[in-house]
Amino acid sequence: MQFMFGNYVLDPERRELTLRAEVVAVGPQVFDLLLHLVRNRDRVVSKDDLLKAVWGGRIVSESTITSHINAVRKAIGDSGEEQRLVRTVARKGFRFVGEIKVGEIGEARLPGGSRVVEHTSSESREPPSALVLPDKPSIAVLPFQNLSGDPEQEYFADGVVEDIIAALSRMRWLFVIARNSSFTYKGRAVDVKEVGRELGVRYVLEGSVRKSGNKVRITGQLIDATTGTHLWAERFEGTLDDIFELQDQMTESVVGAIAPQLERAEIERAKRKPTESLDAYDYYLRGMANLHSGTREAIDAALPLFYKATELDPEFASAYGGAAWCHFWRKVNGWMTDRNKEIAEGVRLARLAVELGRDDAVALTRGGHALGHLAGDLDGGIALIDRAKFLNPNFAPAWFLGGFLRVFRGESESAIENFAHAVRLSPLDPEMFRMQAGIALAHFFAGRFDAASAWAERALGNLPSLLVAVAVVAASHALGGRAVEARQAMQRVRELDPSLRVSNLKDWLPIHRPDDLGQFADGLRLAGLPE
Repeated sequence: MQFMFGNYVLDPERRELTLRAEVVAVGPQVFDLLLHLVRNRDRVVSKDDLLKAVWGGRIVSESTITSHINAVRKAIGDSGEEQRLVRTVARKGFRFVGEIKVGEIGEARLPGGSRVVEHTSSESREPPSALVLPDKPSIAVLPFQNLSGDPEQEYFADGVVEDIIAALSRMRWLFVIARNSSFTYKGRAVDVKEVGRELGVRYVLEGSVRKSGNKVRITGQLIDATTGTHLWAERFEGTLDDIFELQDQMTESVVGAIAPQLERAEIERAKRKPTESLDAYDYYLRGMANLHSGTREAIDAALPLFYKATELDPEFASAYGGAAWCHFWRKVNGWMTDRNKEIAEGVRLARLAVELGRDDAVALTRGGHALGHLAGDLDGGIALIDRAKFLNPNFAPAWFLGGFLRVFRGESESAIENFAHAVRLSPLDPEMFRMQAGIALAHFFAGRFDAASAWAERALGNLPSLLVAVAVVAASHALGGRAVEARQAMQRVRELDPSLRVSNLKDWLPIHRPDDLGQFADGLRLAGLPE
């Protein structure tokens, strides 16, 4: 038995909430809360009733109930201001007030593979309501134009688009229109604003494929469908020697390039919203904007934003990961004031991130990396990040943060491959300075001191206060026989973290191999770091 309201279907047996056949990600307690309200829509449900039905009689705080109600409203396109579907009854409780249809859902196929949903309820169907934008970023990838004049290349263009849709769909923070809906626009001249309205999405990706001889060129452009503004455009080229490998490369390049652009666009959108209108996702986006910056002031601003996001949505795994990562960044830059307490808090947050986000590549990446560094569990952290890469192979942070843990585990060459792949996936990434610092560390432990200092200097060009990069510069120059440059860099190290000593290097970075730790200690000692 399913419950239908508006464009939503609540299926108790499958424990799924869907919006126009797309699954809406909700936590188990949020699902139970919505289902209980829907099943008891003929009355006001008291808080005591909710505690018994959802929390098994366990006493939870008022803010926990409120945050779960907010999460229910967010999942079904409602809000505390509108209360179109879930109404708060002062001093009494809550009631689901939306119109419900109860019935079984059968699915039939139309020619071409499109789906039609048939309601066996005796009530007549309502005309579809205007589509509202989802609370998370939403995108439709339109069929790419085949400009080659060769009908045989049509399958190649379609295959690229289908792979892009599949890759984007693995990003849990992104709402992606299914292939069958996108391909209804094939061969049509379209207005992207109209596409956005018809499909209920904020962003549209469109492009073209042109083949000439043995070469193929793919162009893509990302458009904000609400305004018609072009956000990004890029061109990708290759040869047709292995057309399927080229198709995979094109997909990887396009997805890796547009993902940061989408996040930047969403961050800018959240920044423009007045503070009183922010929800959990907006706080998370503002936190990520500061996290990308990496300065002490930015991290101090990011941490409370992530905490606010988890307060509004206690099951927001990626927000816990962001908060944990702030504590890691404070540690690695020597900014902690109560080291033991802050490390313990970072580990707590990281464990929440990976427990709540078992299928969330972002949460697994940030949480896994924080655990690897703060708890010293390099193997566990790498395993979590490897799962993130399995879930979303195009998520650049999974590659470069996994690279860091491999550096510390003594796998320099493998780490460099991970960093290089991250750079290729996201060549304009706001966290490029972290990738550069990671490559510098890998070259240092491999004994390539000139390359190490060069990469570390690149990182410092983007973030001059990056302690680990300054330390690599100092140690590399010292072991490379450049004593003057080494002492100059060490002076900067001492300014950034006066407490750093040769004796506490192991507490600063989780360097696993004794030879690597010894080489780093020798270099910093030669540069002038006190014992």
